[in-house]
This record gives sequence, structure tokens and C-alpha cells, in this order.
Amino acid sequence: MNGDGLQVRRVRYDAMVAQALVAAALAELGERYGGDGDETPVSPADFEPPAGAFLVAYLSGDAVGCGGWRSHGDGGAVAELKRMYTAPAARGRGVARRVLAALEDSARGSGRTRMILECGSRQPEAIRLYTARGYQPIEHFGFYRDEPDVISLGRDL
Repeated sequence: MNGDGLQVRRVRYDAMVAQALVAAALAELGERYGGDGDETPVSPADFEPPAGAFLVAYLSGDAVGCGGWRSHGDGGAVAELKRMYTAPAARGRGVARRVLAALEDSARGSGRTRMILECGSRQPEAIRLYTARGYQPIEHFGFYRDEPDVISLGRDL
């Protein structure tokens, strides 16, 4: 924990706290894009070490953000970022930056050398976060690769 009261901890993807944050994230994506928010198939097993991890950020004891990574491809070197979210009341306090850095550290610690992600053009704050962290456009790869709003980014860890 830092002096700002923010703590990031690994939790199971199917834990109640994780699922509550994921539900909020999907609801917000649904408001921006319609539908269920993100229909990319995920399984709790995707986020189990050493193939992945899911992290929750706590601010003064309250769960305020989350994110995960899962293995991508067959080579074992690439991690895919999924389910990044910060609760509206905690935005602007560095929660997403800290979660992203912790996810990158986790993936690197599990032997991953690259992180990739999909997001959409209606998420300018996410795009700013990722590009500020050094993510650059890559070839579309995921569930939404053929959608007009998709933005695919990656960076070496």
C-alpha cells in the first residue's frame, strides 16, 4: 500500500468483488457501444497463474478498479489485457495507471514479453492511458478485429 491508500491485489476472476467490478465495466461499455458491452469469450481459468492474473484495486478498503491479463497465442510470450475498469468515483486518482503497471509487472514476471489489447474509439480516456504508457497501434487480432470502432494496441514489456 502507498501513502495514497491505494492497494492492488490479485484475486480470482470469479470472486464476488471481481465480478461486481466486471459487471460495472460491461455496463459502461454497453452504454458506450450498445449490447452487452464486451462479448469477447473469457473464462475464469484464463486469469489463473501462470497463464494469467486478475487484479483488483482498493482505495481505503473499497474496491475501485480492476484489470486482468491472459495468455495470447501459442508461443507463451504474449499477454492480452482484459477488463480494465475504474469506478467513476475513483477516476483521476491514478488507479488505472497503477493497475496497468501491476498487470504489466505480473505478466513480465510470468515470462511474457509483450502486452496487447483491444479497445474502442469511444474510450478516449483508455486510449490516452495506453498511449501514454507506450502502447502503439498493432494489427487487429481479437474478437472485434473486424469492427469499425476497434483499436488494437501493443507494447513490449
